[in-house]
Amino acid sequence: MNIIETRNLTKYYGRSRGIIDVDLDILGGEIFGFVGPNGAGKSTTIRTLLAFLRPTKGSAKIFGMDCILEAPKIKSAVGYIPAEVNYYEDMKVKDLLNYSAKFYQKDCRKRMKQLSKILKLDLGKKINSLSSGNKKKVSIVQALLHEPRLLILDEPTNGLDPLIQNRFFEILKEESEKGVTIFFSSHILSEVQRICDRVAIIKEGKIIKIEQIDELRKTRYKKIKIAFADGVRVNSLTTAGIKDSQVKDNILEFIYSGKINNIIQELSSKDIDNIWIEEPALEEIFMHYYEGGNN
Repeated sequence: MNIIETRNLTKYYGRSRGIIDVDLDILGGEIFGFVGPNGAGKSTTIRTLLAFLRPTKGSAKIFGMDCILEAPKIKSAVGYIPAEVNYYEDMKVKDLLNYSAKFYQKDCRKRMKQLSKILKLDLGKKINSLSSGNKKKVSIVQALLHEPRLLILDEPTNGLDPLIQNRFFEILKEESEKGVTIFFSSHILSEVQRICDRVAIIKEGKIIKIEQIDELRKTRYKKIKIAFADGVRVNSLTTAGIKDSQVKDNILEFIYSGKINNIIQELSSKDIDNIWIEEPALEEIFMHYYEGGNN
């Protein structure tokens, strides 16, 4: 069953582009990555799903319910972490979280204490005394305290130190094992690579690729480094599928998408000292979608 489903979801701000014809099908229990740089349309998509924005056209459903018409019912089973956190500065953390818990008509005190301990969050402090990282911890606890069926996360690690990031990812894996669906939006590709099952790449408001993480990293791309015996020539190879050729320390490097036999056949006629064929990082693959190539 699709937990999130959008069809031709479009949002314009006057004449300015937000998102255009976004189609998503996110399954129950899936950790789904949503990646793109700032301004690509990630937050607009999320805010439309949560009915903070009304779409210009198209539709969006969560749990099979219309995101606009049935927003209150949907939100009772959703946990949301915004990219930027703003709270009443004079409140104590525990008072803010207790106030949030009242919206869910359940006792959240045990879960609140458990999460606060894991994240090392002091419940007795006032919001105005917290660093940006500790405010983000508050938003994590707030999103999870009512044990939602769906988590929608917009740049959730902003401000968190590496140790707390690791604990946060452990929490997400535990939630996923319980069957919680996670929509993880980020511009940090290593995060998506680490935790997600599938990923959608958004460029200038449009989805340009949806694929399994493993397929995106391994099936179509290789990172190749070559040390030529007779010196480096950036344009010395003509096989189709070579991208981002550059020379580093007298070694030719490039990303290759194509049949590995084709590039090996051309290299067999060259005088080569050494060759390295590696799996590229997701960041390296991702950049090609923004440099004109999405094939």
